[in-house]
Amino acid sequence: MKTKAYISTIIFLLFAGVLAAQVTFETKVSKKKLGVNERLKVDFEMDRDGDNFTAPSFTGFRVVGGPIQSMSHVWNNGKRSFSKTYTYFLQPINEGTFTIKQAKVEIDGQTYKTLPVKVTVTKAVDKPTDGSNPDYVISEGIHLVTEVSKGNPYLNEPVTVSYKLYVKPNIIVNDYAPLGKPTFNNFWSQNIQAKNGAQTTTYKGEQYRYATLRRFVLYPQKTGKQVIEPFSIDLQISVPTRRRDVFGRRYETVHKTITSARRTVDVKELPEAGKPANFTGAVGDFEFEVTTSKKSLNANESLQAKIEVSGKGNLKLFDLPELKLPSSLEVYEPEFTERVTTRISGMQGKISDSYTVVPQYKGKYPIPSVSFSYFDPEDETYKTLTSDEIVIDVVEGPVNTATAKTNTDQNSTQKQTITTTGSQFRYLKTAANLSPVTKADFFKSNFFYGLLLVPFLFIPIILIARRKKRAYDNDIQGSKTRTANRLAKKYLSEAKKKLNDKEAFYEVLERALHNYLRAKLSIETSEFSKEKIRQLLTERNVKGESVQDFISLLESCEFARYTPASNVAINNDYEKSVQTISQIDKQINR
Repeated sequence: MKTKAYISTIIFLLFAGVLAAQVTFETKVSKKKLGVNERLKVDFEMDRDGDNFTAPSFTGFRVVGGPIQSMSHVWNNGKRSFSKTYTYFLQPINEGTFTIKQAKVEIDGQTYKTLPVKVTVTKAVDKPTDGSNPDYVISEGIHLVTEVSKGNPYLNEPVTVSYKLYVKPNIIVNDYAPLGKPTFNNFWSQNIQAKNGAQTTTYKGEQYRYATLRRFVLYPQKTGKQVIEPFSIDLQISVPTRRRDVFGRRYETVHKTITSARRTVDVKELPEAGKPANFTGAVGDFEFEVTTSKKSLNANESLQAKIEVSGKGNLKLFDLPELKLPSSLEVYEPEFTERVTTRISGMQGKISDSYTVVPQYKGKYPIPSVSFSYFDPEDETYKTLTSDEIVIDVVEGPVNTATAKTNTDQNSTQKQTITTTGSQFRYLKTAANLSPVTKADFFKSNFFYGLLLVPFLFIPIILIARRKKRAYDNDIQGSKTRTANRLAKKYLSEAKKKLNDKEAFYEVLERALHNYLRAKLSIETSEFSKEKIRQLLTERNVKGESVQDFISLLESCEFARYTPASNVAINNDYEKSVQTISQIDKQINR
């Protein structure tokens, strides 16, 4: 009985020890259901001091704040409890059910992960009408508007769409970023450069400043009601508030996602009455001509016959008419040329097909007239343009000995298409690339003797390199400097990869600085404080200037979470980190 009691006691103590050693690492959210216009607070909390924390990707959300790191030590009845938390503030992007995925952290050499948490995002919820509330000020003072130049266009008639941001004078827009690209289903679209700078106007009877963020020219490709999808942007805004911040300012900087309204365009069909048989979909106002580079030439010489349409309209969205030539002329496939610019009013310019024509026999060859039809949306009528007949006179060359029937067929409009196979008509080359038939022997050539001398040229280079290598190895101070620089770049290698992402860069940079101190000073993350770091570095004979640089880097990491930072500032902080770690490492190891 005593043995059984003894074994039971041991098992109980082991089980209690396992429970005491268990690590708690979990995800806590401020709410599991919120509106698309609300924010979500997410805490990743652990009861042990961990390192190398990695947050999830937050699919369906945009990070507007954090990570904010906090730690607490509580003594209750002689027992110590510890808590470390990483906090993020998230803004939903779309409605739906999303999952806050697993976060990771290293504790005592082991990797721990949180459990996923599902969050439901609903439609926008009502906001308070308090004039000092930032959300209310933004909803009343900022509007993203989709302006459409024409709501009832014809098929292939240009429509201009402008996305304009209207802002009241008391609100400051610091920065904005589009969330995706506008989509235009059943439209041919072209982006047009928007004008820079804000302008003043009256919107809904009040004074506003506005800027055109995006402009597009659309050509509808399908009739009926066509939807122009909403466009969303992310704004960083300073809004007036009654409270002062730590700098004494009465403005609060917030992030906000706003979306334009969906617009519908009713596209009309082109009228069937009066539609020409050769109509291929051209809509606009055009001019048409057929020209040739020559009207008189000899047999086996070439000329260029060009069909050209110029003007204003959907120049990229219809086919040019074909040029029909007598069958006794060799005709090569046309070369298409396009010189079209798209402006706010639509496409304008010219397009053309250029045919290479080679007559084989002496005689006169007519190029029949060609017709081109288009629809003019201004007059709402079809118009047809016809070119004049052109006669090609082949002055010299062999006479066609075919029968009279063939001669009468010269006026036929059947075209003989020639496909280039490599053995037919070619332009003469003006520059020849000739090479001698017989080649000089390699033996006793200049190249042969040159190769013999190459090994002797390397002897002085090797001697100089060895001398420099010996001096390099004897440079003790330089060796320490290089070792320190390599160590600094090792710790900051991950931060360098995040230079284009401000939040991620400063998070990784702060982690690298902490990991460096843990390795060099043998202290835990929970002991980190500016005073403690300053004391330990000073005890290790680190100069006061280097200590202050390190402290200022930590402050930059903390300050950058709440304020915007330019690419220049981020690069400067990275370079400063490399130099500071290198200097401290040299001073600690001397």
